[in-house]
Amino acid sequence: MKKIFISVLLVLAVLSVAAHGVFAAEADPKILKVALLPDENASTVIKNNQALKQYLEKELRKSIELIVTTDYSSMIEAMRHGRIDIAYFGPLSYVLAKSKADIEAFAGLKKDGSTTYKAVVIANAQSGIKTISDIAGKNMAFGDQASTSSHLIPKSMLMEKGLKAGKDYREHFVGSHDAVANIVQNGKAQAGGLSKPIFEALIQKGIIDPGRVKVIAESSPYPQYPWTMRSDLKPELKSKIRSAFLDLKDKDVLKTFKAEGFGAMTDKDYDVIRNLAGILNLNLAKY
Repeated sequence: MKKIFISVLLVLAVLSVAAHGVFAAEADPKILKVALLPDENASTVIKNNQALKQYLEKELRKSIELIVTTDYSSMIEAMRHGRIDIAYFGPLSYVLAKSKADIEAFAGLKKDGSTTYKAVVIANAQSGIKTISDIAGKNMAFGDQASTSSHLIPKSMLMEKGLKAGKDYREHFVGSHDAVANIVQNGKAQAGGLSKPIFEALIQKGIIDPGRVKVIAESSPYPQYPWTMRSDLKPELKSKIRSAFLDLKDKDVLKTFKAEGFGAMTDKDYDVIRNLAGILNLNLAKY
């Protein structure tokens, strides 16, 4: 009878763990899984970040596995279940992940001495759109629903001009920043919203023709994309990870991010994103 009772307890314990996710992730894993932004083709992102992989392996003395999930939602879920140790989130996707997983922001990209960036609203040059108000009655392209600069910020810019999605314009979620720019360039949507740095990079690469797509509005500065890590990692490891990013000077690594380095960030820096979501009446629990 005693053996049966113990067996039942063990089964209940296993079921309890299964109900809450997976078994606790290692505090000091031999292989660190690092998730990158799912905003471009996965193989391209991984290829472009080989210098980061080599740098982290050298600094942390651990094997590094680069991961690119299908979208932000998958990335958040992987973080929640401990399948990712370090992750590069967008500001909104970080806020969403923080509400579901025990993680912490520790660094943000630094450019021109600042750890902030902007979003832009763009329009097809032949659409007749010159200002945000002209988007009324038109098709507006956004990226991922959990994107800050390709959804949250541009949508707030339209709302400031009195335009509401579904009422004053038609919204379309197309997945990524480059998809937004391409759809606007091809005229399938007359306008769109995305990250200013990404839009500028698309022009530099020759993917977007500035003669066919123009910027009609630029946002205020918002906190940069944060690097995050699991809060339950070993304290010594967390300290090494933080230092590896904040002390990073490797030009080959920084070239990929088009940055001069990384600056310290904390969760409090992203309260402005939470406030913005509230203004837009976005139910973050749905994402």
